[in-house]
Amino acid sequence: MKIICIGRNYADHIAELGNERPEHPIIFMKPDTSLLKNNEPFYHPDFSNDIHHEVELLVKIKKEGKSIQQAFAHQYYDEIGLGIDFTARDWQTKVKEKGHPWEIAKAFNGSAPISNFIPKGERDMTNINFRLNINGNEVQQGNTSHMLWPVDEIISYVSQFILLKTGDIIFTGTPKGVGPVKIGDRLVGYLEDQPMFDFEVK
Repeated sequence: MKIICIGRNYADHIAELGNERPEHPIIFMKPDTSLLKNNEPFYHPDFSNDIHHEVELLVKIKKEGKSIQQAFAHQYYDEIGLGIDFTARDWQTKVKEKGHPWEIAKAFNGSAPISNFIPKGERDMTNINFRLNINGNEVQQGNTSHMLWPVDEIISYVSQFILLKTGDIIFTGTPKGVGPVKIGDRLVGYLEDQPMFDFEVK
């Protein structure tokens, strides 16, 4: 099982961090040790003073595929979920300045809390609302219509380089509103109005 993440997929998030808009999807990976399931608490790591939340729509791959045409990408997933791509922003800034990979800032233990997955059903994948509340206050709100690269295009693109296998999880990018978390925070994520995860920072 792989965790494949897409960076800079929402223009408003690119703008808030002052990043350059990419020509193609930015791909990075997280190891399975980054997963947090079943609303397990996230333990704030000692090595960073600036851990940011990034709420994202997730898709789970249901069958093996490579070089998938975009028109057929919808046949490779039928479950969606919600997750957090926790980012050590202070470390990310350091490595970006040196032109180094991001993994030290993205792939640390517990950096990928995920919800349970639910059937995609007849949902329009280009019009799904999702949001993140911290301590009862909405901090991020997104709609998949604002993606630079929609889900099916992401699957097609990634599969040109990486064999997708059953159970792989794709993080599809975060909208604006990212910011730091602190010990004691409670994070609740919603797909439309359905609660998907509810966990604490310890």
